[in-house]
Amino acid sequence: MKKIASSLLCLLASASAQAVDIPAFSQMQAGAPVIGWSVVKPAAKVPDTIYTLVRDEGQTVLKAEADHSMSIMAHTVRIDLKKTPLLRWRWKIAAPVKGADMTKKSGDDYAGRIYVLFDYPVEKLSFATRAKLKIGEALYGMKIPTAAINYLWDNRQPVGTWQDNTYTDRARMLVVESGSDKAGQWITETRDVAADFRTAFGEEAPDVVVVALATDTDNTGEQATAWYGDLQFLAR
Repeated sequence: MKKIASSLLCLLASASAQAVDIPAFSQMQAGAPVIGWSVVKPAAKVPDTIYTLVRDEGQTVLKAEADHSMSIMAHTVRIDLKKTPLLRWRWKIAAPVKGADMTKKSGDDYAGRIYVLFDYPVEKLSFATRAKLKIGEALYGMKIPTAAINYLWDNRQPVGTWQDNTYTDRARMLVVESGSDKAGQWITETRDVAADFRTAFGEEAPDVVVVALATDTDNTGEQATAWYGDLQFLAR
């Protein structure tokens, strides 16, 4: 999957065996470095999306500014979804990416995207799937996740649309917001990640080991701006 660089997958190795809190942007200082998150660059020749801590409506949030660019903000974590299956976050976009199209590799851009990567053993994959992953890694020069869900703010597909990522069916895409009707507004999302994993992959969810976010326009060559509030895993 083009959007998940090998450096992001390397974060899996450092995931703690004990659940840890996701560093809250609201507890950081505007203009200061982002603490507890790592910038992941998928391609050396692609400009970075710029992430900065800013004040918005009285809180510190993470602002993402993409201009023909792509980089990811990632946090390594260990979440037992049997205990805390709900993921809650806030986000806001200036506008959706006009030229995005989740059915094409050339349109794999989003004003807002939340990644969840799972500790799914490669040994459980079929021989054919393992072979496809190896071919994909050889083609794109990076590791491909064995199981991931992307929560998207899309430009055209209806909310609730599931779609395989155009690079690998081991990353499933779910549209949770779409279009421009809510642009400029803070929206709070709550997803049952354990239930979403069952829908996406047809089995019980393993632990979450990486949470990440991105605003990207490297394929469409557009500009996009988004703001992200705190992310939390919660019990039902």
